[in-house]
Amino acid sequence: MPSRPDGVFVDGTLGGGGHAKAILENSQLKIIGIDQDLEAIFAAKENLSDFSDRVEFVHDNYSKLPEILSSKKIDSIDGILLDLGVSSYQLDNKKRGFSFQENAPLDMRMNQKDLESATDIINNYSEDDLAGIFYDYGGERNSRKIAKNIVLARNEKRIETTSELSKIVEASFPSSYKYKYKIHPATRVFQALRIETNNELNVLQEFIPKAAELLAGDGRLEIISFHSLEDRIVKHTFRELEEKYNDKYKVLTKKPIVATEEEITKNPRSRSAKLRVLEKIS
Repeated sequence: MPSRPDGVFVDGTLGGGGHAKAILENSQLKIIGIDQDLEAIFAAKENLSDFSDRVEFVHDNYSKLPEILSSKKIDSIDGILLDLGVSSYQLDNKKRGFSFQENAPLDMRMNQKDLESATDIINNYSEDDLAGIFYDYGGERNSRKIAKNIVLARNEKRIETTSELSKIVEASFPSSYKYKYKIHPATRVFQALRIETNNELNVLQEFIPKAAELLAGDGRLEIISFHSLEDRIVKHTFRELEEKYNDKYKVLTKKPIVATEEEITKNPRSRSAKLRVLEKIS
């Protein structure tokens, strides 16, 4: 939360409006809610209907924040929140193809107007490129075998559903895998594929300095990440800004804030969440 309770706050990953609702209930802030998922915007409008006079909805990617604020003639804002996890709304919507637990078209686009889906990546990328994505973005040690099996399978038939991909990934592991590890064999591959589909890491890297510049004095940039690569980008970029402009920015979280056991019990998806905060010095 920003230090000024009646300013303008940006929720750059609005989702269903859960964070925004908590902020609106506990402050007099006005919120600009941004999401690239049009279906999420519709859900958030319904969820936040009681606060319609204090919320403005924008269907776009948070990376366009400078342009969005400029179009509204807003020079600075009091706070920005990004929650980089896939929203419960998206995970629970079977048609979106984010989860291997339900059979659905292999889509994974957060913005359904984007041209390239996860299906396109799986069927068109080279074996080496697929292996690199699975290893770099998912930490998947078995990436080369999985990529090889994907190419072999798509030579026979185009891969178009989450179940088809999940079965190929599972078949790339020895049968003893499920007895040794707690996570599903496809977990890391689906995570990596989602990151690549939505260009998530590059967008985040480029956004942070721009967002920090848009903050008013005492304004805060708050980012919740769920992936070690995301958290590393946030941590290092915050630190670089503080070191380069030590009279302008201050990192408020030398260590990330993590969920309590009570929070994890209520929402198991929060287990891997890390919150870091950067403040602009007034």
